[in-house]
Amino acid sequence: MTSFVPAHRVQESFLAPAERVCLLWLARRTPQAINSDHLTVLGLLAMLMAGLCYALAADRPVALHLASFWLAVNWLGDSLDGTLARYRRCQRPRYGFYVDHMVDGFGALFLLGGLALSGYMSPLVAGAMLVAFLLLAVDSYLATYTLGTFRISLWKFSPTEMRILLAAGNAYAFAHPVTTLFGRSYLFFDVAGVIGCIGMAIVLIYSVAHNTAALYRAEQLPGDRTE
Repeated sequence: MTSFVPAHRVQESFLAPAERVCLLWLARRTPQAINSDHLTVLGLLAMLMAGLCYALAADRPVALHLASFWLAVNWLGDSLDGTLARYRRCQRPRYGFYVDHMVDGFGALFLLGGLALSGYMSPLVAGAMLVAFLLLAVDSYLATYTLGTFRISLWKFSPTEMRILLAAGNAYAFAHPVTTLFGRSYLFFDVAGVIGCIGMAIVLIYSVAHNTAALYRAEQLPGDRTE
């Protein structure tokens, strides 16, 4: 197999400094019997359980709070697996990158599929959010391959902040599933989802333009160069 150079990781979210300290503390205290693969599986199962809780919330609203619990478990598995591998010096960069991000894709499918069945978010908005997430993921992975930089956060937001916002949304939706906007009533999660889609679209357009310009400058043809 050809040699592999891991991409430079960029994590500049609001909570990144505190999160790094917390994850290192957890890695030092993780039993040797638990390895990164166990944590990756835990993160995926937690997303599946969160999606199931959202689906159950259609008849049992209290399941929204259980979904928040599983989001916290997902953070533990998804965030600690890489930290644990680096702490124990047993990284598998290609394997880890591929598996982690396939797991992220399935996790988003489970989560948003559950929201689409919950009655708290319309299937159309949930589908739009899934498409926006997957497009951002494609952009991130292509930038990692072509530019050698893997951005975990965008505009100071990372999956950790997204989980916290979603958990806060769960608490709000439990008490106020419907909100009024411009004199009309909408599902709270529909309003939040549309705002999220707009935000992701703006980030995607900016990132694509920035990456395209960087690659163009790096690979200008002789006739394109100006004196």
